[in-house]
Amino acid sequence: MSAPAVSVVVPTRNRGDYLDVTLASLSSQRAGAAYEIVVVDDNSTDATRVVAEGHGVPVKPVGPPGGLNASRNTGVAETTGALVAFVDDDIWAPPGWLAALLDGAARHPEAEAFGGPIRARFEGPAPRACGREAPPITTLDLGGVDRPAEMVWGANFAVRRSAIERLGPFDPAVAGHGDEEDWLIALTATGGQIVYLAGAGVDHRRVGDDARLRSLSLAAFRRGRAAKRSERRRGRAPGGATDLRNLAGAGWHTVRRRCPQGLIMGAHSAGRLAETLRRP
Repeated sequence: MSAPAVSVVVPTRNRGDYLDVTLASLSSQRAGAAYEIVVVDDNSTDATRVVAEGHGVPVKPVGPPGGLNASRNTGVAETTGALVAFVDDDIWAPPGWLAALLDGAARHPEAEAFGGPIRARFEGPAPRACGREAPPITTLDLGGVDRPAEMVWGANFAVRRSAIERLGPFDPAVAGHGDEEDWLIALTATGGQIVYLAGAGVDHRRVGDDARLRSLSLAAFRRGRAAKRSERRRGRAPGGATDLRNLAGAGWHTVRRRCPQGLIMGAHSAGRLAETLRRP
């Protein structure tokens, strides 16, 4: 067999139903080159292993101490591609995603990291939106053409293996928010470049109860707390007054626009404020 041009790493934990869709899409890529997929399992207790094996994809246990960045490091150690692509276990990749990623990496030999569009996709009933707020899950849209980027997100990004060898692994102590961001900040601080590849997009899925207002609000609250911790770690955290203003603005948005997604925005600000108040 040819050596893989790209290795696709899928960290996961107890999301077998989502993983099934993700692996089906990854296994059907029209890449035009050899590629490998590995699932890194963070101590799942559901049918994760059975799902992966059903797609013919190997499953590797996460190395200590566990968590998303430890899973990424395990995936890097268990693969050989010169390009390492990381995706979340709740995405769907169109058949041309991997080819677009490989083509983009070839077009931009100066870049060491890449990201692509991340589109929100809700399957089943979801809170109504008025169109004036960002989607309530992680998305990315920097336009319809390739361009340099300051940051890309972990649901859909790739790095050259040589960059990992140069900078070192992802920090497993960083968890909950900014897992990949600190590594990418270090990359750009040492002269590395990130490029947004407009053609290498994926769908970020929410299904069933996960797409409902309560679940999205709870997730936003947790993200808000984690975001505040991440900013504090970097010495960039604004004060609680900013979070209070944002919380009030979300309340105004909800009432004025009759927009349920304003509650999700408010939950994110409330999480940030709660983390501020928790600080000793």
